[in-house]
Amino acid sequence: MLILSDADVRRALPITAAIESQRKAFTALAAGHADLPLRTPIPVAAEQAVALFMPARVADDLGAKIVSVFPRNSGRGLPTVHGVVILMDANTGRPSALMGAASLTALRTAAASGLATDLLANADARTAAIIGTGAQAATHLLAVCAIRPVERVCVFSRDPEHVRAFIARMQPEVPARLLAASAPDEAVREADVVCAATTSATPVFDGRRIKAGAHVNGVGSYTAQMQEVDTEVVRRASRVFVDWREAALAEAGDVVIALRRGVIRETDLIELGTVATGKQPGRTAPDAITFFKSVGVAVQDVTAAGEVFRRAVEMNLGKEIEL
Repeated sequence: MLILSDADVRRALPITAAIESQRKAFTALAAGHADLPLRTPIPVAAEQAVALFMPARVADDLGAKIVSVFPRNSGRGLPTVHGVVILMDANTGRPSALMGAASLTALRTAAASGLATDLLANADARTAAIIGTGAQAATHLLAVCAIRPVERVCVFSRDPEHVRAFIARMQPEVPARLLAASAPDEAVREADVVCAATTSATPVFDGRRIKAGAHVNGVGSYTAQMQEVDTEVVRRASRVFVDWREAALAEAGDVVIALRRGVIRETDLIELGTVATGKQPGRTAPDAITFFKSVGVAVQDVTAAGEVFRRAVEMNLGKEIEL
């Protein structure tokens, strides 16, 4: 079995390859060529935390991700999220690879938003907004800049020092000019593409401030009670795109709350894979607002991990062990 660190994952999966892996994953999901159950959450009440178990199969990629979300870790100087992905040989069932899930999750989540941006954002998008400064914010910046000729990105976080550090770290990685925003509404006001990448349980910007023609990616909320993107964005969106309808109805508070308030109906939810396969249209007008809400599904992890494994073997990365 090949053991791959987070650093190995980052080397093996550049953002462009990650985006194409997600195109494969969502296309297979829409075509019925993937097997996956809803993720299984195991609460850790004493820590206000949760462990998530997510198996799937996509073509010859078979495996599972196990990830934990421990919010109190930030006060311990530890990452909030830990996890691993295990791959099995789809022909023999033999374990073939074990890899860190932190970088893989950040890459595949941003790559899904990159795919959504490719399918839904206006082709001439030049400005973007990133809400958040964590790992997801960094990979979303890379994804958006890889998909569109972005010239300017406004970054907002509640902690200005985090914004300064983020810009210093990420500016050499992208051609776009990175600017600090003093308020979330300032960040999103002129943005052609908005990425909300936080763990907030309440809306992080005012949906009335989104301009006509904008595309919004919301990735932070992962329970039916969390609402990172407000109902106004959902109301204004011409249509709402999701990674998987079943998962969105169970876990996407941004969508569930809008449904509960009668802002949208279940039939208004369009799976991204149906756009990728041409079964459904994406953007219907230059001034339409589009919203992609992802909670993450296991086909993304398994497909991305399969790509990592194949490329890592070619690049002679990782360490082989015998179980």
